[in-house]
Amino acid sequence: MTEALFGFAALLTLSFMRVPIAFSMMIVGFFGMAVVNGFEGALANVGQTAFDSAINYELSVVPLFVLMGNFVTRARLSEELYEASNAFLGHRKGGLAMATIVACGGFSAVCGSSLATAATMAKVAMPSMRRYGYDDGLAAGAIAAGGTLGILIPPSVLLVIYGILTQTNIGKLFAAGILPGIIGIIFYLLAVRVMITLKPELGPPGKRSSWTVRWQTMRGVWGVVALFVFVMGGIYGGVFSPTEAAGIGAAGAFFFAVMRHTMTRHVFYEVLIESAATTAMLFTVLIGALLFANFINLSTFPDTLLSIAGSFKDQPDLVILAILVIYIFLGCVFESLSMILLTVPIFFPLVQQLGYDPVWYGIVVVVITEISLITPPVGLNVFVLRGVLPDVRTTTIFRGVTAYWIADLFRLTVIVWFPALSLWLPSFVR
Repeated sequence: MTEALFGFAALLTLSFMRVPIAFSMMIVGFFGMAVVNGFEGALANVGQTAFDSAINYELSVVPLFVLMGNFVTRARLSEELYEASNAFLGHRKGGLAMATIVACGGFSAVCGSSLATAATMAKVAMPSMRRYGYDDGLAAGAIAAGGTLGILIPPSVLLVIYGILTQTNIGKLFAAGILPGIIGIIFYLLAVRVMITLKPELGPPGKRSSWTVRWQTMRGVWGVVALFVFVMGGIYGGVFSPTEAAGIGAAGAFFFAVMRHTMTRHVFYEVLIESAATTAMLFTVLIGALLFANFINLSTFPDTLLSIAGSFKDQPDLVILAILVIYIFLGCVFESLSMILLTVPIFFPLVQQLGYDPVWYGIVVVVITEISLITPPVGLNVFVLRGVLPDVRTTTIFRGVTAYWIADLFRLTVIVWFPALSLWLPSFVR
């Protein structure tokens, strides 16, 4: 127990010293394992963990979904999504921000990455909102918050990793993420509405589109709908596995990019390099987290937590509440993938012992992890936007996302208290 507490303290110290989280977890995991199991055991743990992660067939879904998202981005499907949602919502006060959130939700259905969703939609939506005089905080906040939907609405890389870590059916996790994702869009739209009601000058109305134009813009989103239905329908119908679906999705996204004449040899090379770099980053974080988790599991810390949880069998909601509070605290320090990899191996046995559904818990974890993407001081979506929009101050973006993470807290409460919202659709999956 003492070794584990020292390990967590060392991890936080290295993180505050701006050591990359992947290497922080590797360092603490290695030296912690050396203390608990000897130096040779620590070296063997590093080699075996890296080897097992590299050859894990289930993890091959990660680079394939990353590749699919990059192809979708280059196919410019995001532009059609924004035009369609803008045609229906843009004429309202705050309508362009609402259109951005809806477009982010649609783009998330074929991307799976929050950072890619935020970066892509910033290039598409920000110029339009500025043209109509939108406040930079409201505009950037809508993009940053809408981007968080990328890790919940399937296909989601985080849900895949959670499913692999806990041996939970990935198809059911994907189905479980749909309704909470839609609820997230609704809560974000309500957040925009509240802000516009309080300060109408933040988001002036845009141009009204005729119904003819609206239906014309809907034709442009058929590619997103077709790709989502084909990939997710195949998984839900048992036609192919999530890994096979990722490969088919990547091929389908490539086909759309070629058909739209956006896939040149140079662009194809850039997509492969970008996908390889993203995959390398994800696997580095994964290996670091597994090294740290192996060290923690060798200590008495998990057994202590299980014994504590056992004493709360009559009040399991208190355990869940404590876990959520810990996640909110960690979200101010760690990014989303690190949080999942760091905490799930520790907390999942507790949740199982208390009798909670692993699919429901997976959605709760991803939803609360979404909040970490837009909360200070380490809101990754905020810093992605800062890079894409260098003329917008970081404080302005954090001010703009405040209403959205408050809305996320309400959504989290609804999902925790009404598990059926997450478990109804998975009940139809084989």
